[in-house]
Amino acid sequence: MYHERRLPRYLALAYALLTAYACLHPFAGWRDTGVGPFAFLTAPWPRYFTLADLWLNAVGFMPMGFMLAASFGRNTNRRSVLLATTLLCALLSGSLEFAQNYLPTRVASNVDLATNTIGGLIGGFIGLRWGNIFDDGGFLDRWRRRRILSGHIGEIGLVLVGMWWLTQLEPTSTLFGTGDMRPLFDLPAAIMFSAHRFVLIEALIVSMNVLALGLLVKRCMREPGGVLVALVLIGGLAVRSLADYVFIIPPDPWQWATPGALRGLVIGLTALLIAWQLPGWLQHSLACVALLLCTALVNIAPENPFELTSMRLVHENHFLNFHGLTRLADFLWPFLALIYLSANAAIVSRR
Repeated sequence: MYHERRLPRYLALAYALLTAYACLHPFAGWRDTGVGPFAFLTAPWPRYFTLADLWLNAVGFMPMGFMLAASFGRNTNRRSVLLATTLLCALLSGSLEFAQNYLPTRVASNVDLATNTIGGLIGGFIGLRWGNIFDDGGFLDRWRRRRILSGHIGEIGLVLVGMWWLTQLEPTSTLFGTGDMRPLFDLPAAIMFSAHRFVLIEALIVSMNVLALGLLVKRCMREPGGVLVALVLIGGLAVRSLADYVFIIPPDPWQWATPGALRGLVIGLTALLIAWQLPGWLQHSLACVALLLCTALVNIAPENPFELTSMRLVHENHFLNFHGLTRLADFLWPFLALIYLSANAAIVSRR
């Protein structure tokens, strides 16, 4: 049964790593606070806590519970699956709360542990009910067999697409722009701002990312089709619109629709239509060059002073945690995509 539930295991592992990063970000100031590492387990109810904190903590672990429960085979005892899922979620949450004891910017909480565990339990129930979409012959399996490459290479490609959607929840970046190292290393902009220069660089970043992503998605597909690429791009725009509406004050779902971004979409889609007809080896080379080029442009792009003065980010603990997570995904994505494209070319050439 291992082959039937491999994808949710990949997703569960990726989600666990991203959750750990979000909960421990910014990984600075580690020290011994003088409090017992397990003292939080018997701490009284916190004075400052809201219902939003409770349900966000629960909802945050529901996908983890769902994917863990879905990763077990159909013949596994349902009670054992639910128990194992709940314990794994509790272990992950407890480990992170334990680690937060040594971070001055974090507060370990038994309430967080309890609500995370409850969220994992609820997600486990949902996974038992609908986890069969990952089964051999299920909806996702039928779609995947028809459209996506078999084996690990196809599944990792799907995870990369999901990670790319996550990067679009970063409202401070250029549309579709990934690989920005400056926030991680506190680096200044490399060149001065000018309206013409900014529009040009923004258009190039968007167009190169559209080209690279479209070709990467095609490399994942068994039978190339433009509909899937269009859905991935539309999904990215929808996620970015959501981020601009939820995380920016004042909310503006069309914050991304700048002249440079709109021009970049047109140029990128045109380039993708042309590249779609090229040989596979040339598509692979174009995708890699486009990824490298747009990553370089992201790191030299000037900051837009008009954008910085017209908006501010929501400053709440849960958002700040999530903001650190999206920045990490934003930084890593193009490099993981390059590794994937190289592995994809090697594996496909042997088939």
